[in-house]
Amino acid sequence: MTATTVSARPVLADILPGGTTAARRAVGVRDVALVLGGAAFVAVVGQAVVPLPFTPVPLTLGTFGVLLVGAALGPVRGALSIAVMLLAGLAGAPVFADGTSGWAFASFGYAVGYLPAAACLGWLARRGGDRSPWRTALAAVAATALVYLVGVPWLMAYLGVGLAQGLALGVVPFLVGDAIKAVGAALLLPGTWRLLGERR
Repeated sequence: MTATTVSARPVLADILPGGTTAARRAVGVRDVALVLGGAAFVAVVGQAVVPLPFTPVPLTLGTFGVLLVGAALGPVRGALSIAVMLLAGLAGAPVFADGTSGWAFASFGYAVGYLPAAACLGWLARRGGDRSPWRTALAAVAATALVYLVGVPWLMAYLGVGLAQGLALGVVPFLVGDAIKAVGAALLLPGTWRLLGERR
């Protein structure tokens, strides 16, 4: 299989009605609706919050929402969805975890990290990364690492702590949850392709 063939693979949004030809993939009402829908989905899913008493970063389903949106919409629409959510939150809309808005809170960096994570998952999905459980799980791990790459430095700067404490507060408590989210994505995304009759 050539690189051109791999890069041309559709994501789930491409096979929805109205998304099968190059002309229909042009930016338009359908793409705007997908982007806004993706932003709303991540914002709503991210409201499922479990506060942890030993860290200011809550446990949420936001990252799981980002994985699904990035894979389903592809890198451009997925990243734009997160950008819309971020702009809405900065403008005062309560779209971040636990109805938070603005930027002056410990976990804001994780929300910013959603943008490269969605783009990464979308890019990998364009190359078949969401078609098998193992590939999807690895793609989810890579995307989640990007959330930490942005979120942990922000957390450290916000709290004024060093790397060891930043990892203890902002990574270690969430590793089991992230593994469960990766497994969930690895079951849901390839399963959706199978239901739709798409072949690898």
